[in-house]
Amino acid sequence: HKKMPSELSGGMQRRVAVARALIHKTEIIIYDEPTTGLDPVTTCTVDELIQEAQEKFGVTSVVISHDMASVFRIADRITFLNFGEQVASGDPRDLLENLPEHLANYIKASGVSEDILRGRRR
Repeated sequence: HKKMPSELSGGMQRRVAVARALIHKTEIIIYDEPTTGLDPVTTCTVDELIQEAQEKFGVTSVVISHDMASVFRIADRITFLNFGEQVASGDPRDLLENLPEHLANYIKASGVSEDILRGRRR
């Protein structure tokens, strides 16, 4: 089935972009807000695609996102920036134990589940 890029859904466009990067044997893929505008099911599919690219192809992924649930599902390391300045960084589990109050409130307000907040990622 041949479709023009404009005829693809947002999730499909993201999957095609990752496939194009992998074809070129890319070592690092930078994702800028990869789940913005996607429904929850497609968001989880994109998260799984990012993890699959890392595991199967040894790709390093740098994900820039405000989607905290997605970040805590897929990250091995998280860095929080505030106006370009690093305010916290580390392993997701360790980071959650030492977050400044304003970041903890941001994460909770973002709808991150209690299981993720307790460090029980996937």
